[in-house]
Amino acid sequence: MKDIHANPQFRRENMRSLDGEWEFEILDTPFADNLTERTLTGKICVPFCPESELSGVGYKGEIRYCAYAKTFSLSAEEKKEKVLLRFGACDYEAHVYLNGVRAGSHRGGYSSFYLDVSALIREGGNRLFVLVYDDPKDDCPSGKQTFKESSFGCFYSRVTGIWQSVWLEFVPECYLTSVRFIPDIRNCSVRVRAESFGSEKFGMQVFYGGRKVGECAFPLTQYGEGECRLSEKHLWEVGKGRLYDVVLTYGKDVVHSYFGLRECAFSGEKFLLNGKSVFQRLVLDQGYHPKGLYTVPTEEEMRDEIGMATALGFNGARLHQKVFEPQFLYECDKAGYLVWEELPSWGVDYTDLSGIGGVLEEWREIVGRDVNHPCIVTWCPANEFWTDEFRGNKYPRVCDLRYVKILYAFTKMLDDTRPCVDSSGGYHTGETDLYDFHTYDGIEKAEKYLAAFESEGKLVMPLLMPEKAECRAAAYRPGQPVLASEYGGIAYDPEASGWGYAAAATPKELAKKAAELSRAYMNCPKLSGMCYTQLYDVEQEKNGLYYYDRTPKMNESEAEILRKVLRAPAKIEKE
Repeated sequence: MKDIHANPQFRRENMRSLDGEWEFEILDTPFADNLTERTLTGKICVPFCPESELSGVGYKGEIRYCAYAKTFSLSAEEKKEKVLLRFGACDYEAHVYLNGVRAGSHRGGYSSFYLDVSALIREGGNRLFVLVYDDPKDDCPSGKQTFKESSFGCFYSRVTGIWQSVWLEFVPECYLTSVRFIPDIRNCSVRVRAESFGSEKFGMQVFYGGRKVGECAFPLTQYGEGECRLSEKHLWEVGKGRLYDVVLTYGKDVVHSYFGLRECAFSGEKFLLNGKSVFQRLVLDQGYHPKGLYTVPTEEEMRDEIGMATALGFNGARLHQKVFEPQFLYECDKAGYLVWEELPSWGVDYTDLSGIGGVLEEWREIVGRDVNHPCIVTWCPANEFWTDEFRGNKYPRVCDLRYVKILYAFTKMLDDTRPCVDSSGGYHTGETDLYDFHTYDGIEKAEKYLAAFESEGKLVMPLLMPEKAECRAAAYRPGQPVLASEYGGIAYDPEASGWGYAAAATPKELAKKAAELSRAYMNCPKLSGMCYTQLYDVEQEKNGLYYYDRTPKMNESEAEILRKVLRAPAKIEKE
């Protein structure tokens, strides 16, 4: 069972975890009318999905319908306050019942949600029931979850139902619903925007190293904002996750949070962190765990995963086609580890605007939950919007570019303090903050097009981008900041049990090939960053620098070959 708080950035002490053993049953048919009244046939360990080993179920077939039930008791003291029922994530459609009465529903497999169940909960015994519908073949974000019978290619195990923590929070009549921190490094202050249920006085105290370094207060009815001056400046930097602790009060409600004092932006072709050029040395992290699938069991394993990357010389990760748990982002915040957060956009029909409303709502909830994490330096609402090959069609799909433009504009409306790439490695419009490309070419081809890019200012999309009329929107525009956001893909697979974009016969060859490719990208003065595919193997995809169980492929001397390259200054950082 997980032993960590579900959301370290919005934490109340007056809470109770509902993780652990639940009743569970896979259903063959849509939900029956009397389903919430009966005992379910099996057991499951929440928050692990039923496809995972750690759930105790380990079912590998398709699950479209399933049910969860949990019986718990509530004391008279707990019943005196409002009770909020929170779900970290449930994929995809959740219908929640408490004591036989419908409490509410939610759609979106990667976003958190809560329900006020004060009117339904009772002193003594309570029975919580959750009905789930999920089908990765639907027009909705499903990321790398396979839509076939089993995993294949770069599609992995399905994740159905509850895969993040479930808990109760006990709050007064007036309580905070959200808070947004907007750091200002020049004025050594932070702007705070708060939303609430009710009308009370809002207060904020800021601490650093246990010392109080700022406070502010203002009246708050549903929405309000103010500025908090800080008496000490401690910048959040790469490898130095300096965090300010925050205590928020709203009448009797108390919430604990934190923020980092930092600023990120592009200036010309350079990525700037706190005004200094930083080359993004990222590694692709798919967020799959061999026993927990989407769910990492402990915070120690989360820290270890970040340590695996930094030990090789990477300074961050592109969190790919999955929204990671808030606790993982907290560990990134503490480590000073740069992050791209990405909507798991595969599964979405991006030619059909009729379904965009649900996608935007899920993305709104995701950004709203994670916007305060200083580690996040880029929003990525789409990945490779350009072809239908993964659904069996051999010909390029004419992407409706309005979909990409809407995703970008909506993201900037939610948060204009960070860069946003409209569609990573795919169709770029003129409204993106950066241009990125994906390529798994070897060193000779990579050096050839990088040389042309440097000398002529021309960049041709190297990966799976045919020279068709519908692809002209993907053209690079001189002066844009550019990142090679997927490269490498070199598989060392001694058992020959999977695949990779390229191959290495030995761990030393893996290190040398990864190093020479990384050096080529770092030596291009027009590149502001890169992302190596990938940190660890995932199921049948064997192009990781570590095995799926997180053990190293390279010994220390071999790892040093790559580390020496990655820790050297990039060309753009020298200029």
